[in-house]
Amino acid sequence: MAVLPILVAPHPVLKAKCKPVDKVTPALAKLMDDMLDTMYDAPGIGLAAPQIGVPKRILVMDVARQDEDPQPLKMANPEVIWASDELGVYEEGCLSFPEQYAEVQRPAKVKVRYLDENNEQREIDADGLLATCVQHEIDHLEGVVFVDHISTLKRGMIMRKLKKLQKQKAA
Repeated sequence: MAVLPILVAPHPVLKAKCKPVDKVTPALAKLMDDMLDTMYDAPGIGLAAPQIGVPKRILVMDVARQDEDPQPLKMANPEVIWASDELGVYEEGCLSFPEQYAEVQRPAKVKVRYLDENNEQREIDADGLLATCVQHEIDHLEGVVFVDHISTLKRGMIMRKLKKLQKQKAA
């Protein structure tokens, strides 16, 4: 297992559309495990492959609370096959946008089809935080980041704060 470096916006890989995987090979299953280690270390609740510089349709998540046992999900080629008309709003953050948060509106419930780490096709019904997280991570695979869902003004403020933080870290 390895903790991998996480790309920070505005890195160009974060805006690129990812390629599907043909099948989940042992190497890709190991990558999923490394992504989970990276996500837990950050700490975060979701991580998409482009955030570690890999432009493939792979993501990992675990929305279990701190007092619960881990419930990791590993997905290849995830796709939303149904979304509710009902919307939900969550304050989202992102490991590629450290210390930046904004309220984002998304469908409250979704059904997602994906390949798991054993190359088995699965479907999950998600609502609440899980629905928000899976949509956020699938967006990454499309080259969409959470700030793309907010106003231009708010997005500009977040990007300026991010650049300021990066300059402070570099100094």
